[in-house]
Amino acid sequence: MKIAIYQFAPLWGNKAGNLKKIESRINHYSGIDLWILPELCTTGYLFDSRQILAPLTEPFPGGETCSRIEAVTKRNNTSLILGVAEEYNEKIYNSAAVFNNGKHIGTYRKIHLFDQEKLLFDSGGEPPAVFSINGTKVGVMICFDWIFPETVRTLALNGAQLIAHPANLVLPYCPDAMVTRSIEKRVFTATANRIGTERLSDGQQLTFIGGSQVTGIDGKRLGQLSRHEENVLVVEINPAEADNKAINQNNDLFVDRKPELYRLN
Repeated sequence: MKIAIYQFAPLWGNKAGNLKKIESRINHYSGIDLWILPELCTTGYLFDSRQILAPLTEPFPGGETCSRIEAVTKRNNTSLILGVAEEYNEKIYNSAAVFNNGKHIGTYRKIHLFDQEKLLFDSGGEPPAVFSINGTKVGVMICFDWIFPETVRTLALNGAQLIAHPANLVLPYCPDAMVTRSIEKRVFTATANRIGTERLSDGQQLTFIGGSQVTGIDGKRLGQLSRHEENVLVVEINPAEADNKAINQNNDLFVDRKPELYRLN
């Protein structure tokens, strides 16, 4: 599987402009099996209120973003996972929409909301999702989900070979922590982060740390982008390698688990 991560600074509140950037970038490449884009990459991240955010939300499927991404993935015979602001059942979710060769095949809603996100979004109520993309089992989580090991553990136990991780990282230690997540579960991880700075009207601001990366099942970084530049990272992996959980002839990460002992006294 050939993975491409597009790291960029989304235009705040400008879905049309962001979709144009995304479409242009995808059209520029050929032979990519799966694109992974940052969290909330069609809207921007920082909002003063839920009321300001609400007009930028959309249903998935349906809505302009869904239609345009279906079209661009079909035209380029590729798949794509990107972060979006989703409206569903009168709630607003920080979500990742998943597309496979012209079809929307599912949406994951972020479970673990970070800081001010709790004032803007509803928390997802479904377990982390694993999608089949052209024979590869791809688990999806979003940004702050990474800090809870249970997220990746659940995805790995459900068969994920690759964890797609749209993100808007501001904490400096996530890229290193994803190395550990890959080692713990012997899965590939692909963190698609953004760059740039956003500000609220009251002066609050966040600067995003870039550093998008793909990590192998042994924890080695297979590729990483800089902290500040818009760019595309392309990495080719063999997803089947993640099916082997043995770390030596006597130890298997899944067989050796003792879930009956992992409980509070």
